[in-house]
This record gives sequence, structure tokens and C-alpha cells, in this order.
Amino acid sequence: QVQLVESGGGLVQAGGSLRLSCAASGRTFSRYAMGWFRQAPGKEREFVTAINWSGDSTYYADSVKGRFTISRDSAKNTMYLQMNSLKPEDTAVYYCAADSTVHGIVVVPTPTYWGQGTQVTVSS
Repeated sequence: QVQLVESGGGLVQAGGSLRLSCAASGRTFSRYAMGWFRQAPGKEREFVTAINWSGDSTYYADSVKGRFTISRDSAKNTMYLQMNSLKPEDTAVYYCAADSTVHGIVVVPTPTYWGQGTQVTVSS
């Protein structure tokens, strides 16, 4: 089992920045691909970004490319999402996810493990 706990959400004005964190515990963090999804009110959950187990490959949805950056620190068992130039349409609950393969996060996408989510609200 892998337990995932997100933090760092909050309220920010359009154009601002936030950094989300996802702390992992349980099985070896470095063996898992990690990613972020989000769900806005009345919409389906959507893929945002993913990173492979070694951290040398990253994937982004077109809507966040160039504004968001995913990273991971295996020594701290933590994944990060740096969000810059935030827009009101980025408002959503952001979920951390983990899977044994990046395919399970980016392509399928049905990650095995999920966090509880953290709210991000961007005001105009």
C-alpha cells in the first residue's frame, strides 16, 4: 500500500503561484510513477501532469504546459507541483496519484493510489 497526502492548496489571485506537495508513505516511493489530476465543480476528473519513477521524464496536459512544473524528491518521499501564472479555470480539487507505471497515469489513466485532494481556488 501507498498512502498519499496532499498539501499546499489555497486561494490565490489570477497570475499568482502555488506549490502543491504530495507526501508518500508505505512502499518504496522511488519505484512508483506519480502524477496530479484535478476535478473542477461539475466536471470530470482530468489528468494534469505525471513524472516517471526516476524523475527524468515528465508529461503535461496542454492546458498547463509551460505554467506548471512537476518534480519529485525521493530522499523526502515527496512530489511537488509548482503552479505559476494561475488562471481562474485552474480552480479545482487537485489529487495526487501513484502507479507502478507512468502508462497507468498518463494513458489509461486509472492510477492505483490516490490522495484525498487539496482545493485550489484562483480568483479573477
